[in-house]
Amino acid sequence: MTPPNEILARWNSLTPDAAAREILPCCGSQAWAEQLAAQRPFLYPEDLFAASDGVWLALPEADWIEAFDSHPRIGQQHARAATAQSLSWSSSEQSAIAASQDEAARLALAGANREYEAKFGRIFLICASGRSTSEILAMLRARMGNTPEQELVEAAEQQRQITQLRLRRWLGLSS
Repeated sequence: MTPPNEILARWNSLTPDAAAREILPCCGSQAWAEQLAAQRPFLYPEDLFAASDGVWLALPEADWIEAFDSHPRIGQQHARAATAQSLSWSSSEQSAIAASQDEAARLALAGANREYEAKFGRIFLICASGRSTSEILAMLRARMGNTPEQELVEAAEQQRQITQLRLRRWLGLSS
C-alpha cells in the first residue's frame, strides 16, 4: 500500500463543502465530489481510488453527463463547465495531440468529433494520456458503431480512467 499522503491528510481535515470543491476538478461531477467528500477520512490513496470508483459507478446518467461536460473536445482548450485545474489537466492529457505535426489527422479528428456529437449529443470522451492523434481517431471511429447505451457506458469508463489519473496527479503520485 502507498504510505499515507500529506495532501490526502489535509483534504480529510477540510469542511465537506471545501473538500468537494477541491476534488471536483478530478471528475467534474458535483454529486461525485460531494459523495466522495462525505466518505472521508481516507488513510491511504488506494482507499480514495476505490471509493471514487464506487461513487462514480453508482451515479445516475445525469451526473455522468455533468462530468463529461467538464472536458474540452479532443484537440481543443475549452469546455462547457470546467474548472481552471480541470482545463490544465486536460491540456496535459491531450499534449500528444497539441504537439502533433499531422495536420490531416487533426482535421480528420475535428470532423469525426462533429460526427460523434451529431450521433450521441455530447463530446467524444477518451482517456487521451499517452495516445497519439491517429490512435484517438481510430478509437473514435470504432466507437461510432456503438449504440447510444453502449457508448454511454464506454464514455463513463473513460471518465473513470481519467478520474483515476487525475486523483493520482492531485495527490502528487504522478506527473
